[in-house]
Amino acid sequence: MELARPENTISQQIRWLAHEPKREVLSYSGYEIGGYYYNTSDHDSRSTTQNSGVMVEVESLHMSTAKDKNPIYANMLYYGVIEDIWELNYTQLKIPVFRCKWVDNKGGVKVDENGFTLVDLNKEGDPNDQFIFASQAKQVFYVNDPNGGRWSVVLTTKPKLYDRGDVCDNIEETLSFSRGLPESDDNDNEDVAYVREDCEGIYVEEDTTSRKKRKRT
Repeated sequence: MELARPENTISQQIRWLAHEPKREVLSYSGYEIGGYYYNTSDHDSRSTTQNSGVMVEVESLHMSTAKDKNPIYANMLYYGVIEDIWELNYTQLKIPVFRCKWVDNKGGVKVDENGFTLVDLNKEGDPNDQFIFASQAKQVFYVNDPNGGRWSVVLTTKPKLYDRGDVCDNIEETLSFSRGLPESDDNDNEDVAYVREDCEGIYVEEDTTSRKKRKRT
């Protein structure tokens, strides 16, 4: 009844969300949002690229024991892979959601001695809590741990630039696995000549004579 009152200040988005979405749900194997391009894990299994890894940061209540009288709120990171991409249609609003298989943070996530986050993708978390808004997701990549075993190293990435004329998303460099490599500025190398000083050079004159075309007989 409150939504029908014209004097309230409820936004149009809330009004549309108050109604049920359409029964027809569009399903995608790939989706672009927020500077990231995502795929489902099924699509990744048939591709040479990996775009199904996701991370989400949520605030949750933490208790040391069941009788803890001073629980605290803290941010936690959850890692998973996208199983399905659905788009809910509220007529005037379309909301993409990801159904993900999440890694159980208890026993499935750890940080090694070098500070890298490792996950065991076979350790599945709560199967009843799988959905997130696509806008909440951050893209990650999973690389097999060089030491072997069941663990994968988590590599984070940042939004990329998609140039569509008037629309440009933010661009930042992807975090590198090798962080100790020096950076180079391509603009400083335009007029650099590479010369060896340990041997005598051989000068080669440029052939400026033009070749004559042969006449057909």
